[in-house]
Parts: sequence; C-alpha cells; structure tokens
Amino acid sequence: MVPVDPGGGLMRADLLAEPIAGLDEALAVVEAFDRTLIGGLLRPQPAQAAALAELAAAVGGTPLAGAVAEAVEKVSVGAASEEHLLVLAAARTALLGAIHDALVARIDEATGRARAEQPAVESGTFAAVNLLAAARAWLADLARAGWQGIDHDLVSGAGQVVFAMLPDPTLRRSATLLDGFAAELAASCPGAALDRIPVRRWADLWSRAMLLTHPGAVAPPGTDTVTGRLLPLGIDLHEHPTAVQAQVHAVFEPAGGGPARLVRASVSAPKPDTVVGVGGWQLLRPHLSLSAAAGDGRSMDLTDMPITAEGDLIWSDAHARVGKPADAFATARVALPCAGAGAIAPLDRHPAGIAIPVFLEDYGVDRADGGLAFTLAGHRIAVDADRIPSAGPLTPDAVATSSACIGLLRWDAGDFRIQPLAVETAVKKKTVTIHAGAWAGGTADKVGVKAEQAAGEAVRVLRERAGKLLRT
Repeated sequence: MVPVDPGGGLMRADLLAEPIAGLDEALAVVEAFDRTLIGGLLRPQPAQAAALAELAAAVGGTPLAGAVAEAVEKVSVGAASEEHLLVLAAARTALLGAIHDALVARIDEATGRARAEQPAVESGTFAAVNLLAAARAWLADLARAGWQGIDHDLVSGAGQVVFAMLPDPTLRRSATLLDGFAAELAASCPGAALDRIPVRRWADLWSRAMLLTHPGAVAPPGTDTVTGRLLPLGIDLHEHPTAVQAQVHAVFEPAGGGPARLVRASVSAPKPDTVVGVGGWQLLRPHLSLSAAAGDGRSMDLTDMPITAEGDLIWSDAHARVGKPADAFATARVALPCAGAGAIAPLDRHPAGIAIPVFLEDYGVDRADGGLAFTLAGHRIAVDADRIPSAGPLTPDAVATSSACIGLLRWDAGDFRIQPLAVETAVKKKTVTIHAGAWAGGTADKVGVKAEQAAGEAVRVLRERAGKLLRT
C-alpha cells in the first residue's frame, strides 16, 4: 500500500474513490464556457449567453462577482472589450483553481501529508505594457472569432508580438506560450474545416495567456536557499515537437536536521521535431547534472541552492555535487512518507498540473478492458501508461508485473491516476528496479545503447547542418 508516516500508516485509497462535493457541477460550468469559444463571442447565440450566465453565477459569492456580471452582460450583447474578456478568463481560471484546491486537499488527506501555505505574492513590474496590450488584443480577436473562425491571417498576427517579446527575459514565459499556441492554431487552419477541436486545451491556453498579459500578473518568484542532501525519486520527461523537459522529483533533507520536504528541479532545451525519445537526453545532459545523478541512482549534496516557496530548485551546478549512492525505493519507503509538500503558486492551480509523488506496494494489477490499473484495498486506481516515456527501459508490461511503484498521482478525465516513475519487479526470481529516467546519464543496456546511437547520429547531422548555415 502507501506508507504515510514512519509508523507504517497506509494511504486512504478509499478517499480517492469518494466523490468530491461540487466538483462535477464546477466542471460542467467550465465545459459550458469552453464551448462558447468554439463559435466565438462576437455575436453570442442564446446557448452561449446561457453558459456565460452560469459562469457568472458560479463566482457570484467571490470578489470577482461584480466584474464578471458586467463582463457577461457586455459579451452577451456583442459589446465586449479586451478587459471584459480578460475578466472572463480570470473567472474560468478561478473556478479551475477551486477544483484544483479541492483535489489537492483530498490527496493531502488521503496521504496524511502536510502542505505549506502560499506566502503573500507581490505583483510584478509593469514593464513593456504596450507589448502585453498587443498580445491581449490578438487573444481577444481569437475569442471573438472562435475556434471555428480562425484562419492563417488571424493566427499570423501573433508572430510580430512574439518576436518583440522574446528578447525580454520578463516576457519570455508569455512569449513562449503565445508562440506554441499560435503554432497549434496555425496547424489547424482553417477552423471551419476542423472535424475535432481540442476545446479544453485551447481554452486553457487562451485563458492562461490572457492572464499573463495583464500587467503585473507575473512576479519574480520569492526564493530562499537550502543546504542538505537531495534524494531523487524519479524523472518525469516531457516531450513536445519543439522542446524537451526533464523534471526530477526528490526528497530534500536539510543539513543539521529539520523536516524533509518534497522538491523538484527542471531543465528544458529546444529541439527539432526529428529528435525524439532518447535523443532528448543528449540535449538535456549538458544543462543539469541532477538528471544524470538521478539516472545513476545517486544523491546530491546541495550548498545554498536557491529554492522557491513551491519547492522548485533553481538549479545551479555550482551549488551541488554528486553524493553517495541512494536507492530511490529506500527513499520512498523511509523519507517520502514524512516529507512535507510545498505551496502552490496561484497561476499553477489547475487540475492538469497535479503531480504528487507517492509510493505504492502490495497492490493487485487489473488489466481489464485493455487498460492497466492497481487495486488497493479493493479500490481501483488507473495507471496512466501513456505517460511512460519511450526514452527509458520502463514499459507498461514491467508495470503490470511489478510489486512496488514510485509514481506521480495525477487527476485526469474525472479520476485519479498513477504515472509510474519507477517500479520493483521480479526478473528470474530476483527483485530488480526499473526507472523511467534510467537512461538520463547514459546506459549500457543493449536497447538503450542502440537508441543512443541512432539519436546521436540525428543530433550530429543537425548540428553539422546548423553549423553550415551559421557559416554562410
């Protein structure tokens, strides 16, 4: 099962199976609003106006109530300004934030884990207001046209804004989001010909981008420094056609004693869409020694490493050195149960962002209906096998024969799910561990070596071509 304290307590799997009051109703309001963006808000139809009224009612008891009611009134008669659309995006984000908070509270209750409070956050500086206004104007035009109304002329309007924003480090987060969003829309033009629209995803991207264009919305994260031992649990690899990111989840033990805490460290790198799988590790290795240490099963000793209130290490190899061997499953059994969780930044309060490390053992495996699930005390928790990266030795079959698992507890499609990071399984009557990120620092595994060679050739050719382009 899942230890939640040094005395051997178990995760309350039954709590994860129980319904959360108001969750379905809140999700229905979000889904109704998201559908209004399909046809656009320039001339709302009665069904769209009704969905907007539901959104206003859902936040009626909050500080947003007055502003949202006014925005809904203006949008319903086709007279919405950019500020009114920004308010609607804020209302949608607040509703999803409340859903996120309810889910995280349930997880914390089920695991018995304490969570730090979010410290007061000061607003950011009002820099480059003109660029933010230009970005907001483009996003407002998208909302008015709707996903069925997008075309290449409309989508291309983001290009100049993104180009102007990228050189400014304070705007790079917004610029990257706008660039990726515009690329997705461009690949789907014209909207009128789409058979299927990713309604939730595009509404997420639109609303988040709208909030990031509000002056002062993004403040530099408050940081502290920590000294102590870092014990990696596993690596979560994210791949996109133009970027790759490795996020190491770990337990941090402060020097001199004190409560352990869950932390993360991330590294990202741009990549061409021809570099996939193991090739991503080759792009990431020069930037984060921690990923290699985690892949090799070693701890890290940190000295004055910057860290945010949310538990994100602002990694610098100058503040870290490789430590002694550290078995992730020993960490999961001994240190993880008593590790506290960090706060959650306001703009990160979204159900899709939930990824909480847990340890499970002595579970049953259910492969009914072609899916994969663990059964804990008679309760079924689905395994998100689609999230297991191809850039490592961990496979769904290995998960299906496992007896213990380190994973990330997520919430998707109305259910809690486990994303495996590592498993213990039996091979020739011996217990072995298999990590999704085992190839982060390189590998002697036959399959891994072959994949490394193929990826290395692709990266070499691309670098050679890039060098020729730069010399001409």
